[in-house]
Amino acid sequence: MSDNIILMPLSDRAKKELMPTLVVFCKRPKIGQGKQRLAEAISPEQTSIIAKALLACAIEDSIAWQGPVVIACSDDNDIEWAQDLNKNAQVLTQLPSGLSGNLGQRLNYVDRVLRSLGHQNIITIGTDAPALTQSHYTAVIDSLNEHDIVLSHADDGGVVIMANSKPWPNIINLPWSTDELSQALSGACVANELSVDYTKPCYDIDYIADIEKLMIDLKDDPRPARQALLGTINQLFVTSGVISHA
Repeated sequence: MSDNIILMPLSDRAKKELMPTLVVFCKRPKIGQGKQRLAEAISPEQTSIIAKALLACAIEDSIAWQGPVVIACSDDNDIEWAQDLNKNAQVLTQLPSGLSGNLGQRLNYVDRVLRSLGHQNIITIGTDAPALTQSHYTAVIDSLNEHDIVLSHADDGGVVIMANSKPWPNIINLPWSTDELSQALSGACVANELSVDYTKPCYDIDYIADIEKLMIDLKDDPRPARQALLGTINQLFVTSGVISHA
């Protein structure tokens, strides 16, 4: 190589294209739908408020993302709603119109669609892990350069981040929404000769104990949506006496 060759810095567009695609799997918050374990302690209306605040945190991460962003909504009637969440995101449904299926079917479908559109390295999150930080994402991005599958283990036995540089195997029949998911998902990938790595673990929000832990973790978090979530938690859980003030 000639010593006279000058390496130009990457353009912003080129940098964005090198970054993995962030996919946010989401369901439109509705009263009586989602986070029903929390609804045992607060009203359905209040539970919906918490769900909206949790969603805002995931969208906050998607807006800050330096690469392509996809919002995968659960219902084709919510496409316009999903687009309003992040104007710069590509929106698609988790399954074709009129079809239903479990999370494994939805992940397999979205993965196939995105790869047909040219996406290669994909990082998928849900909307109930606001304790995720930049360090979690950085660890996943770094690991994805060396492994086919990268997972962030959740405290409850699930996963809070699913990342893949190769297509998912058939994951339809895994024990979704159980404490066996993380291990089963890893096992299915290894059985299909995909290399798997676990990075920094985290947790999602299902129970009052999770809310109590989150209050501590968000105390010094400067991100606006996280501070708004913390304010909502104080209003709905602390002021009402559901949780004693830490």
